[in-house]
Amino acid sequence: MRLDSPRPARRRPRWWLHLAVGVGVLAALGPASPPGSGTDAGWAPFASFFDPNAFSTTEQIGVGICVIVCLVALVYAWVLGKHVASAEKGTAGMQAIAEAVRDGADAYLRRQFTTVGVLLVFLTALIVLTKWPWDSADPHASDVRVIAVSRGVAFLFGSVFSATVGFFGMRLATTGNLRVAAAARRGFAPAMRLGYQSGTVTGMLTTGLGLLGGCLIVLVMGEKAYETLLGFAFGGSLLALFMRVGGGIYTKAADVGADLVGKVEKDIPEDDPRNAATIADNVGDNVGDCAGMAA
Repeated sequence: MRLDSPRPARRRPRWWLHLAVGVGVLAALGPASPPGSGTDAGWAPFASFFDPNAFSTTEQIGVGICVIVCLVALVYAWVLGKHVASAEKGTAGMQAIAEAVRDGADAYLRRQFTTVGVLLVFLTALIVLTKWPWDSADPHASDVRVIAVSRGVAFLFGSVFSATVGFFGMRLATTGNLRVAAAARRGFAPAMRLGYQSGTVTGMLTTGLGLLGGCLIVLVMGEKAYETLLGFAFGGSLLALFMRVGGGIYTKAADVGADLVGKVEKDIPEDDPRNAATIADNVGDNVGDCAGMAA
């Protein structure tokens, strides 16, 4: 393509129009009703979503939109995942290498989840006990018990959601790598398209499960949702930290070991296919950069 070829002018985004539409929607919804404005001024969990005393119109519309968005994200991730899995797998040699990388990544995650799972059980009990009302004379003791238990359950859900995204992110990475390499033999565009689709699946899973957890907490806990969201955020962040840091350590250990053996002892370049330790290096890239970042 010539550098001086005419290109169509790009339309500048009308940010002021988007802002005006957003302000108009918020103004049409009206102000949220203050807490306790209904007949029952006390808080109670598991309130009906359609009860105007528990959720105002603004809150109902906002939570409803969030639920729709998270469901669309999860469905879109499933559709894209099926599309990536149905792509061409390449030659038998390519499939053998991909299978070796997948087996190594699965073994690492299996060991990590086994170790972290014991710690999660201990931390869940600790989170519940730190909020538990030990004074039985407290008139709000029953409400605090519900909050304490819900915070521990939310911590577990956040950890499980983070582990789920990390596992499927790693699995999609090993699946997508093989198919992207096979598509690259046909051209640049098919390979880039499959690569973007594989990454989009992980992004949609992260967004969908995160929104789903937040919406469920709001629906169950109502105006006390902020108390429970602490546990959900802590669980997701803690497991992501374990997977990111642990995967990063494994990645660097495998990378340095493979490079030292190849360059110093055998005088072959980095990531050379003649070096069997390159498989361990690729496993580290998947568990650190894919599973760790996805969680």
